[in-house]
Amino acid sequence: MINNEESKKLLKQFHKVSDRHILAAETDMSSSDIQKVLTLSDKIRKSGNELICLMRKNYSQLIRTKKYRKLLELYGSAEDKKHRKNFAVQLNEMQKRYKVTWDYCRTSMIPIGKKYGIGAIFALTKAEDIWRGIEKCLYGNGKTIHFSKYGELPCIRAKQINRGIPMMIEDNKLKFKLNGNVFGIQVKDKFQTDEVNAILNYLNEPEMTDNKAIQILADEAYCISTYKPCYVTLVPKMIRGKYRVYLHLTLEGKAKPKYDRFGDLRHKFGKGIIGADIGTQTVAYTSQTEVGLKNLS
Repeated sequence: MINNEESKKLLKQFHKVSDRHILAAETDMSSSDIQKVLTLSDKIRKSGNELICLMRKNYSQLIRTKKYRKLLELYGSAEDKKHRKNFAVQLNEMQKRYKVTWDYCRTSMIPIGKKYGIGAIFALTKAEDIWRGIEKCLYGNGKTIHFSKYGELPCIRAKQINRGIPMMIEDNKLKFKLNGNVFGIQVKDKFQTDEVNAILNYLNEPEMTDNKAIQILADEAYCISTYKPCYVTLVPKMIRGKYRVYLHLTLEGKAKPKYDRFGDLRHKFGKGIIGADIGTQTVAYTSQTEVGLKNLS
C-alpha cells in the first residue's frame, strides 16, 4: 500500500509527466457578455504593452553594455564547465542589476494590473507570457519583444482552475464563471461529448481516479488519461464580421479518439491515426509502433 506521503509525491510526479491536450468549444455567451470579454481582453492588451515598455527599456540598457556582451561571448565560447558556470553567475548578477528578471517582471505587473482593473491571476498570466519573450531574447535567438496592436485581442487565461475562470457542474453540464457571469459551452459533436463525459466522470470521483493513476504509475510506469481539468483559456475571435468567444480547456491525458457517423475511427492512415494536419498536402500520423509524415500529392 502507498502511504499519504508517497501518494502526494507520486501524484505530483504524475502531473509532471502526464500528457496534456486541449478541448476547444464555442461558448454560449450572450452578446452583452461577449462585449465584456472583449473589454477585458483589451485591458489585458494595454497592461501587457505597459509592462513590455518597461521590460524593453531595461533589456535595451542591459544589452548595450560592453561588459554584458563580452560575458555572453565568453560564455558561448567557454568549454570548461567551471568557467561557464562563473560566466553564468556574472550574467545573472548583471540581469538583476538592470532589473531584467522574472521577479521584477512579476512584481511590476501588480500595480499595472490594478491600474487597468484586471484580476491578479490574469495579470500574472500576462506577465508570464511577456517573460517568456524576454527569455527568448536573453537565452535564445530573440531580438526584441513586440507590442500588441490596437484590435488584437489577447486570450484570457487563468492558469489555476479555481481562480479567474472557475469551473462547476450544473445539471450535469460544465459551467464557467467570469466576473460573476455564468456561461457554458456548445457541445456540437460526438468527440466533444466524449470529452465532456470524461471530465464529468473525473469530477464525480476525483480522489478515486487520482489514486488509480498513481497506483498504475507506481506499478507499471504508465500514465493513464484522467481528464482532470487543468486551466481555462478564453479566446475571442472575429469570424465573418462577428465576434465569438471560444473556450480552450486544458485537460490531463490524451484526447479521445474521433469516430465517424458509422462508428469507425477517423483520420486513419497507414498503421496509425493522423495526429495533426501539417499542411494542405502533408499529414503526420502516429501509432504505438510507427510515427511518420506522408506527402499526399
